[in-house]
Amino acid sequence: MFDLKKTDASTKARLGTLTTDHGEISTPIFMPVGTLASVKAVKQDDLKEKIKAQIILGNTYHLYLRPGCDIMESAGGLHSFMNWDRPILTDSGGYQVFSLSDNRELTEEGAEFKSHLDGSKHMFTPENVVDIQRTLGSDIMMVLDECPPYPCSYEYAKESMELTHRWEKRGREAFLNTDPKYVHTQAQFGIVQGSTFEDLRIESAKRVTDMDFEGIAIGGLSVGEPTDLMYEMTDLNTDYLPEEKPRYLMGVGKPANLLHCIARGVDMFDCVLPTRNARNGQIFTKNGYVNISNAKWKNHHEPLDPDFQSDLCSKYKMSYIHHLFRNNELLGLELASLHNLTFYLWLMDEVKERIANNTFANWYKDMANRVGRKI
Repeated sequence: MFDLKKTDASTKARLGTLTTDHGEISTPIFMPVGTLASVKAVKQDDLKEKIKAQIILGNTYHLYLRPGCDIMESAGGLHSFMNWDRPILTDSGGYQVFSLSDNRELTEEGAEFKSHLDGSKHMFTPENVVDIQRTLGSDIMMVLDECPPYPCSYEYAKESMELTHRWEKRGREAFLNTDPKYVHTQAQFGIVQGSTFEDLRIESAKRVTDMDFEGIAIGGLSVGEPTDLMYEMTDLNTDYLPEEKPRYLMGVGKPANLLHCIARGVDMFDCVLPTRNARNGQIFTKNGYVNISNAKWKNHHEPLDPDFQSDLCSKYKMSYIHHLFRNNELLGLELASLHNLTFYLWLMDEVKERIANNTFANWYKDMANRVGRKI
C-alpha cells in the first residue's frame, strides 16, 4: 500500500506513494476536509482540476447522523453519493465525541453520546465504527479512539491510552473479520495517543505498531498544547513508527505547522483550517497571510499574488475580494476557499520537489517563517 521513495538526508522528511483502488497519492499530502460529503464552498470538479486534491476526508460522526447509513448504502457508498472517484479517508468520529464532553459517556464498551442535532442517544463501539465505515466505503478508515484533553493528568492520559489500545485491538479484529461492501478494498489506520507524556507516547507508538495496521496516525495533538510541544511529540513519535507505513498527523494545521511536521517525518495531514479561515476572510500566500476584510484592502486595485494560479489571484483585484467579504457575498467565500486549498496543495508540491532535489532542509524553515507572517 505504501512505497517509501526517499528520506531527506538532513531531516526526517519523506517522499512516498500511497496506493489505493481509487488512485495513487504522492506524499507528503494535505487532505481537504469534506465533513458532510462536501468540502465547504468548493465543487468536486474544482477539487480535482484547480486544487488538484489527491484525497479528501469525510467525517463518520456527521455522516452517520445525516444522511445516515441506510441512505449511504442505497447510494452505493460515499464515493458514489458525492460523485468523487479519488481516494477518501474517513475518521472514526472519536474526535467529535471528544468535543461533546458534556454530552457523552465513555465505557469499556464504547462511547455513548447525544446527537448535537436533536439530543438523541447513540453509541459508537470499536466494532460498529468499522461497520459504519464499511458502509461509507472509504479507502482508509480510522479506529475508534479517545482523544484526551490538554492539559490532563498523567493518570488520565495513561488510562485513556489503555482504553484506546483495547478499543483498537477490537477494531482491528472487526476489520479483519469483515469484508468491504463495494468493489474496492479498504485499509485501516491505528492511532497513537498518550497526550504530551514522552513515555506514554513511546509506549503507544510501539503498541500500535505491533497491531500491524496499514498506516498509523498520530492523535491527541493540536488540541490546545503549545506549538513547540506539538512538534516535540510528533518528532518523538515518528522515531518509533515503522518506516514502511504511512504516518498521518491528525487535525494539523497552518502552513508553517505542515512544513515543520514534514521535517519531523509526517506524510499526511488534514485540517478544516484553510476553508474555515477562508470563510472568515483569512487568505494564505507564499509571502504570508492577509485578512481581506481589513480596510487597508479597500482601495488595493491589484491582485493578491499575480504569480499564483488561483482564480482569486489571476482574475480579481483585492479591492473586489474585500468588497465581497464586506457585503457577505457568497462568491467571496468560494474564491477564498478555493484559493486556500490550492495554496496548501501547491505547498505540498513544493515540498516534494525540495525533498527530491535535496534542498528541503535549507528551505523549509525560511518558508515556514514567510507563510506564518501577517501581510
